[in-house]
Amino acid sequence: MKVDLTTKIGHLTFRNPVAVASGTFGTKDEYASFVDIRKLGAVITKTITVKPRAGNPMPRICETSGGMLNAIGLQNKGLEDFLEHKIPYFKKINTPLIVNIAGEDSGDFVTLARALHERQPVVKALELNFSCPNVEAGGAGHMRKTERILEIMRLVRETTDMTLFAKLSPELGDVVEIAKAVTAAGADGLSLINTLKGMAVDIAKRRPKLANITGGLSGPAIKPVALRYVYEVKKACPVPVIAMGGILTAADAIEFLMTGADLVAVGTANFVNPGATLEILEGIEAYCKANKISQISELRGSLNV
Repeated sequence: MKVDLTTKIGHLTFRNPVAVASGTFGTKDEYASFVDIRKLGAVITKTITVKPRAGNPMPRICETSGGMLNAIGLQNKGLEDFLEHKIPYFKKINTPLIVNIAGEDSGDFVTLARALHERQPVVKALELNFSCPNVEAGGAGHMRKTERILEIMRLVRETTDMTLFAKLSPELGDVVEIAKAVTAAGADGLSLINTLKGMAVDIAKRRPKLANITGGLSGPAIKPVALRYVYEVKKACPVPVIAMGGILTAADAIEFLMTGADLVAVGTANFVNPGATLEILEGIEAYCKANKISQISELRGSLNV
């Protein structure tokens, strides 16, 4: 039995619903020896900012119960480097590229959107990072007021006709209400959820394990929270959703698909098992075959409540 995993979002077509989450899959070809990127549904890049960022001081990653904390701080080489060195690589790969962008103000977001608009059709969509917990300017704290998010959303929408996903976190406030507002302001879809702010303590040194003190919690620990928000947002605001948060196995991904997710983005699992994405993809297909599901659309949103 052949299973059609094709997923459509607006005018975009993805060969399957499995993507990689921003910041968890290197910046270009670091995972090439583990994963055939051409088999994935989409690649979501590490966050790009206008100017290079050094990120937060070390240590900035630590394991914790059911996941990991990171306080990378949006380290990246900036827009110019991305255009010069990353775009040519992704141009050779026939997998939809979604570029995650962040800025310290609305001007940064507009600059990024304008530059990436010119790189179509290599760049298929933008993911606007409104919710990084590890930076001061441009992070979740800076964006806490919905008005700032909506202003940026409207300005970016005026700048490009590309597909736009707004990446949100419970750290911003009422996710469901913000989701309604950003879609009304021009977002074509949503990415749910970004990490949750947390911390860990080294009891021997009596110090935080992260130099930044706090960081973003990801991994299995946040999966129930992510599932809840995908379910609630899809009920209240029926737009495409890229789901993320604790997806380690095919069963995890299927839960999100049943809850209504259009794409599932694998994040922390890539650090534990570099081949996780393809294993999850194979597991979804096997589940569909075992349950006589011929099209992924039959599985999506099929939760019995």
